[in-house]
Amino acid sequence: MDYKKETVQEKTDELGMPEKLDKRKKVTRLSIYKWLLFLFIALYFVLTFYRIPLLTALGRYLIVEHTPEKANLIVCLAGKNVERSLAVVDAYRKGLAPYIFMAKKSKPDGFDYLTKSVKSYPTDFDLFTLIMEGFQIPEKVILSPDDRVSNTLDEARLVHKFVLDKGFKSIIVITSLTHSRRAWLTFKKVFKDDDIKIISLPSHYQLFNPKDWWTKRKYTKELIFEYQKLIYYKIAYLI
Repeated sequence: MDYKKETVQEKTDELGMPEKLDKRKKVTRLSIYKWLLFLFIALYFVLTFYRIPLLTALGRYLIVEHTPEKANLIVCLAGKNVERSLAVVDAYRKGLAPYIFMAKKSKPDGFDYLTKSVKSYPTDFDLFTLIMEGFQIPEKVILSPDDRVSNTLDEARLVHKFVLDKGFKSIIVITSLTHSRRAWLTFKKVFKDDDIKIISLPSHYQLFNPKDWWTKRKYTKELIFEYQKLIYYKIAYLI
């Protein structure tokens, strides 16, 4: 007895796709959208609820501060002369170290042309020594080689050479609060093979506060720029 085989043809949509397959794809896409929406809402509530703790943590992370103790040398990192210089004065007056080191920054573009007409235009180092003089810090305790630096890594390398030449075993690094982690990591990297103690004592004359930095435009910009530099240093110099 012969039986006729009937061919069952699946229904197709207007694109020629089987309807069952097309429906499965729609369900999958809908599920993905639902999960994305759920994750977005959850992330929104987490960030809203924990916003202040997260922002505070971002500010605190930039600050590396150790317990003050005596060392052979106070190192003042170049830049932001007022807040850093005042912290140097405090550290020296407390007897934390007998000497102060300050590197000279590279000359800015146009400086040589400028000084042809403005003979007494002060450099950052000139301003630093002026502040030290104003607080009766003896000129003989201020040490600064003729080499010039352009960034934190240059300063760390210059200090490293100077410290090894002098046989010092410990240094105090003074910089701004927001710069202290990058500075400390950079010095640790440069001094990694030496038995030299690095003490980070950032200046509290900088009015950066981890608990409310986002309320002040100045410190918001500073934190963003510092994180950019920190990420760059971690990638470029592996600090």
